[in-house]
Amino acid sequence: MYSKELTTFISVVEQGSFLKASKELYITAASVMNRINKLEASVGVKLIERTGQGTQLTAAGRSFYKDAKKIIKQSEQAIARTRQIAKNEKQAIRIGTSILRPCKMLVDLWSELDDGTLPVTIRIVPFDDSPESMEKMLETLGKEIDCFVGPCDSLTWKERYNILVLKQGECCIAVPRKHRLAKKDKLQWSDLDGENLMLVKRGDSPVLDRLRDEIKTKHSNIRILDISHFYDTNVFNECEQTGCIMETLDIWKDVHPSIVTIPIEWGYKVPYGIVYAKQLSEPMQAFIDIIQNTLGK
Repeated sequence: MYSKELTTFISVVEQGSFLKASKELYITAASVMNRINKLEASVGVKLIERTGQGTQLTAAGRSFYKDAKKIIKQSEQAIARTRQIAKNEKQAIRIGTSILRPCKMLVDLWSELDDGTLPVTIRIVPFDDSPESMEKMLETLGKEIDCFVGPCDSLTWKERYNILVLKQGECCIAVPRKHRLAKKDKLQWSDLDGENLMLVKRGDSPVLDRLRDEIKTKHSNIRILDISHFYDTNVFNECEQTGCIMETLDIWKDVHPSIVTIPIEWGYKVPYGIVYAKQLSEPMQAFIDIIQNTLGK
């Protein structure tokens, strides 16, 4: 941050001679003199007078000495601040958040645990729920975003990522506000007769696959419309625009102003929790350990 000539100058001033400065700096007296000569040549003025009794600062030297001390102190403070920031950055957990995968549950949990002494902090990073953005985010999970919270019943996700379940999300029915079922407080299977039900395509969610099987075997008068990708706001828009009903979760009840979320008697639940990369940084491992210990898992 600052030159060896500057530190040598300060040492000469405070030790009172080139010889004593050389011993403090573990260099020869000749090297000390060379550095002072180089410094004075760079500044363009005489800073130190050599006398038989040692050294003496010139008027310019006294001014330069005061400023040099300030420069070194400020440089050391700058280095300390920079290292602290870097340390904090390494210990920050980047939690992703979006409309359908909000981080509030995890942030609230962490706020209850964090008394200011925990070894990690959290930082909120927004992302988009569109299928393309979700794919990109998942491919780089652990790099720009360390984790996010959402439904985690996906077989693909269980294979590729770590999952820590926080709760079970209730599977509900979403309907447009103008739909005939919108005023009901709770639904029964019979309420769905003749409806078109939007449901995630078969093959990735064991829970929703069981729901699909029950519909096909016991409630065949309900027509299933496949949702071919991740839930995003466009799926809710489609539900509202087409007048279809849709399988949804209780945590999404306030996602769309024109959609009503209604519980139903079927009893299906989907795991909801933290999704994070297989390879963990030390801060992320500490973060997960703290959460697991709190949950008793």
